[in-house]
Amino acid sequence: MKTDTIAAIATGMSDSGIGIIRISGDNAINVADQIYRAKNQNKKLCDVKSHTIHYGFIYDGEEPIDEVMVVVMKAPNTYTRENTIEIDAHGGILVMNKILDVILKNGCRLAEPGEFTKRAFLNDRIDLSKAEAVMDIIHSKNEFALKASLQQLKGSVSDKVRSLREHILYEIAYIESALDDPEHISLEGYHDKLQEKSLQISIELKKLVDSADNGKMLKDGINTVIVGKPNAGKSSLLNLLVGEDRAIVTSIAGTTRDVLEESIKLHGIGLNIIDTAGIRDTADEVEKIGVDRARKYAENADLIVYVVDSSCSLDENDREIMELIASKKVIVLLNKSDLDQVVSESDIAEKMDLLSQNKAIKIIKTSTKENVGIDVLELAVKELFFDGKISINDEIYITNQRHKAALSEAYDSMQFVLESLKRKMPEDFYSIDLMNAYAALGRIIGEEVEDDVVNEIFQKFCMGK
Repeated sequence: MKTDTIAAIATGMSDSGIGIIRISGDNAINVADQIYRAKNQNKKLCDVKSHTIHYGFIYDGEEPIDEVMVVVMKAPNTYTRENTIEIDAHGGILVMNKILDVILKNGCRLAEPGEFTKRAFLNDRIDLSKAEAVMDIIHSKNEFALKASLQQLKGSVSDKVRSLREHILYEIAYIESALDDPEHISLEGYHDKLQEKSLQISIELKKLVDSADNGKMLKDGINTVIVGKPNAGKSSLLNLLVGEDRAIVTSIAGTTRDVLEESIKLHGIGLNIIDTAGIRDTADEVEKIGVDRARKYAENADLIVYVVDSSCSLDENDREIMELIASKKVIVLLNKSDLDQVVSESDIAEKMDLLSQNKAIKIIKTSTKENVGIDVLELAVKELFFDGKISINDEIYITNQRHKAALSEAYDSMQFVLESLKRKMPEDFYSIDLMNAYAALGRIIGEEVEDDVVNEIFQKFCMGK
């Protein structure tokens, strides 16, 4: 790995009260000593205790640049396990860049994106899954995503992966030892023991893989598409959820011609909402394009919110919508409940049941005009996606698609082990697939991963982290 000393601005590049410049490497403290002068005393940073803060000024030669606080952290008890300096300066863009320039002139190079965290990984300060959790914390979009990322940073995923690897490695070592020394290590009765252990590992892997869909939605939000006939109240619903008039609302059917996208938090749950054109047969070319886009977005949605004007009878357009969303998780809003009702909950349930056996349907009476029934949406979303509750405290959610792929590969390998056991294949067949599972899990924590993959992961980090 590179051992030179790096530096970067660690805070956002905008005018602010405080900005932080980070330096890391063997020469970090010496570089800081060349540009830092303590006020009213001749003090060298290399002589001070670790994890102390010092007041003074940053100089470029004899020219003062800024009044600062300097944090000194000596290896190995630092984020990167290298000597680290953090300069807390005034947060103006000009002054921050001037301080960084003088640091670079005195023996540092500009850090690459994510290089501080990459060094923490390469110096065994954190494993790869924890490093990725750092970036997930920075980009958290809601409370649950933040909690899940914090749990991963604490080791929820890596501890589980290491535990599974230990169990797998034990079986690999036992098989290899028995094959090498059959006189002293017997495989008699081992078949049943390995089958029980492999089944247990497979169940745990499957649970982790299955958590990935919910984990992704907790992290990125649930892709939610609002569909319905024109003038059913879709745009009014969007405006109500967002809290402002984002969509034009009129009594004229077909006002919405294109999609509108908004991200909201519904009691902590992230919803990426797309309001679409009303789905109906139309001769208007522009409206027709909007309808086609509505169908396309509906096909790729995690959740469909189907808005029905309950004051009007269902027709062929409703049937087309129901066919389109039959296999999806659906919340049906019987809107305009403040008017005389023509469509009932049983009408919707009956027609949806005829089209499919989809049980992932919730039906709610609403009135966007009177703000009635909207609060029930949160409970309906939780029931459809999170079994009625969201708990990050004890559950492990896989939120990283790279982790999901590795876990799926490990699970498939364990299925091969079980199949080989069923067919009573030679023991070395078990060992091969156990090794594949062990290696796949190792990629999650960075013990079985190529350098180019590591580089690709850290290139996605922001500068200064």
